Amino acid sequence: MTKRMVIMLLIVGLLFGAIFGFQAFKAKMIKQFMASMKMPPATVTAMKAELRPWQPQLNAVGSLRAVHGVDVTSEIGGLVREVRFASGDEAKAGQVLVQLNADADVGLLRSLEAAAELARTTYERDKAQFAIQAVSQAALDADAADLKSKEAQVAQQAAVVDKKTIRALFDGRLGINAVNLGQYVNPGDKIVTLQSLDPIYVDFSLPQQQLSRVKLGQTVTATTDAYPGRAFEGKITAVNPKVDPDTRNVQIEATVANPKHDLLPGMYASVTVESGAVQSYLTLPQTAVTFNPYGESVYVIEEGAKGADGKPVLTAKQTFVTVGETRGDQVAIVKGIKPGDLVATSGQLKLKNGSAVVVNNTVQPSNDVSPAPTDQ
Repeated sequence: MTKRMVIMLLIVGLLFGAIFGFQAFKAKMIKQFMASMKMPPATVTAMKAELRPWQPQLNAVGSLRAVHGVDVTSEIGGLVREVRFASGDEAKAGQVLVQLNADADVGLLRSLEAAAELARTTYERDKAQFAIQAVSQAALDADAADLKSKEAQVAQQAAVVDKKTIRALFDGRLGINAVNLGQYVNPGDKIVTLQSLDPIYVDFSLPQQQLSRVKLGQTVTATTDAYPGRAFEGKITAVNPKVDPDTRNVQIEATVANPKHDLLPGMYASVTVESGAVQSYLTLPQTAVTFNPYGESVYVIEEGAKGADGKPVLTAKQTFVTVGETRGDQVAIVKGIKPGDLVATSGQLKLKNGSAVVVNNTVQPSNDVSPAPTDQ
């Protein structure tokens, strides 16, 4: 090997050594830079999972319906002679609401009554005559048939006259008057609505798989946005014996006390049915659960190794859970965590397994069993 080749080999070796040394130095510097750029701990809110009493409930949206409710109409036509109510009045059963003109009908009734009275007199006279064989049995039978016919005509005309007086069929509240004095009312025309408001029905539907959890007498709580923060209690009074084949839902009827007439037919209401005995569940705010296509998870806050200040560093651990029912802002955790676990309730989007965290509970997410809107 010549001296020139030895020199060239030395130069090449030095060149490769310099390159590899620079790469090692570069990697070390990058590692140190990344260490100096370590992400600060993420700030989250957290809450301990605790066992709380939980009343199983069924929830639905229902519609209010009067126990008795009709649009008052007339069976026959006539001119309005009197209106004996004011819009919004409370009516009693049998109270006269509207009087139609019945002059001609009353006149015809008097004529028919006179004819019936004459037929009765004729029958009584011929009956006495028949006792002494002065008239035949056939004549007496004809008189009896004529009397019955006249009496039937009187009863028919009396019914016509009575129908000219329109009355309330039951106790209830009247709506807005739809007729005026002198107006001609046709058969079936609406005069006023009459609604019995206390108690009132709440109709709602539940899926067929929940039918086994429903029975007569169960407590029902109805709420409506017309009265925020108020709850109206009642009982289930009827379960439809037929399931709707299109929706597979069963209709439920509950009766709710309404002494102040706050609830009105046609309103919608959110209905809650207490179903089964009270149980105990681990509960968390719904914001603590991350819902994913592959399952639900929470971040459990654990104490890790001690930091430079000598205190344990808090880290987040993603844990898959099985969730149960929800109520208000809360969700029941059936499986995955245990009582006393500290769980992140907000700020999870910044977390991954092993992330360092700092807990700041200055502002906690809502955890109300029965949240209600507040005026700002």
